[in-house]
Amino acid sequence: MRNVFVALLMLLCSTTSALAVVSVSIGLNVPVYPQLVPVPGYPVYYAPGLNSNYFFYDGMYWVFIDDNWYASTWYNGPWEIVAPDFVPLFILRVPVRYYRQPPYYFHTWYANAPPRWGEHWGGTWEQHHRGWNNWNRAAVPAPAPLPVYQRQYSGTRYPAVEQQYALQTQNYRYRPRDTVVQQQYQASTQVRSATAQQSTVTAPLQPAPTPTQRREAERRTTAPSQQAAMPPSRGRSAQTERAEVSRAPPAAAPAPQAALPQQRAQQSQVDRAARPMNASPQAALSPPRAPPSQVERAARPTSPPPQAAVSPPRGQPPQHAERIEPPQRTASAPMAQPQRQASPPRGPQGHGSPPSREQNQEREGGQRGGGDR
Repeated sequence: MRNVFVALLMLLCSTTSALAVVSVSIGLNVPVYPQLVPVPGYPVYYAPGLNSNYFFYDGMYWVFIDDNWYASTWYNGPWEIVAPDFVPLFILRVPVRYYRQPPYYFHTWYANAPPRWGEHWGGTWEQHHRGWNNWNRAAVPAPAPLPVYQRQYSGTRYPAVEQQYALQTQNYRYRPRDTVVQQQYQASTQVRSATAQQSTVTAPLQPAPTPTQRREAERRTTAPSQQAAMPPSRGRSAQTERAEVSRAPPAAAPAPQAALPQQRAQQSQVDRAARPMNASPQAALSPPRAPPSQVERAARPTSPPPQAAVSPPRGQPPQHAERIEPPQRTASAPMAQPQRQASPPRGPQGHGSPPSREQNQEREGGQRGGGDR
């Protein structure tokens, strides 16, 4: 069954030529540029540090995995499957001992001899490649120079397929000399060139924006300061309004008078108008007086004199309660003062002196007169 598959693959490749290349995933990951060592007596390099059958020949990398050969112009792919008829002969001539992961059927073959590809691929392949293991060892071509520029492209810097072609054209001037490698190289180059050209094609033109889309674009390009000055429209969420307020510049601090309520400002104006000219400034901030009670209104004179209002001295708060002053005296009607009754002079020991004779007679005469009445 395996020989039938190989025969069909060889027939397909022979009819469609080597230009039909297909990139496949082979499960091999080479994170950094590998160390390549030349195989003694062969124009081929191998990678002793990789656990894989990894080679470099005539400007391309070659890998043998799962009975299939793959080729690439970059050390970590993408890889393209190569039919047995298009594998270069110098790759097939490498001794078994340089395969780091040889298949199980290699174990019965000599380590210093090449694999027995005729037995493995069948008589048809052997007929097309007669004498493939015979060559002039004195006329071995020189190995191709290694593309060491690829060392700086590792990990996340590893280029995409469309970039690989441009980098290789700029940094690697070598071109394959082997006829079979030339076919594979040209096919691989055409695929990468087409991919690079396809990636540079501009995107199709988009339809013109609608009036609604234009208005939305104009609203988004409005200056942030103008947006902050606009009042919040109805229907917007609280989160949107908070975001606009946070973006707006801080407003200037209001004056102390603006922070007072309107009613208190009006009351202050009324107090200043009613305050006397010589009143202290604290009088304007005094609390409003309570209305006089009925007793105070009854005791208040009907027509107080103009001089009743006495201005308080400077530096003292005004008296809010009204004083009831007594009526002033006039010059024409002086008030009679009560006469004090003279007390009898006291003696040296604080007692009164004995009455005189005349006083005793007057007192007796008065008593008699009272009795007569």
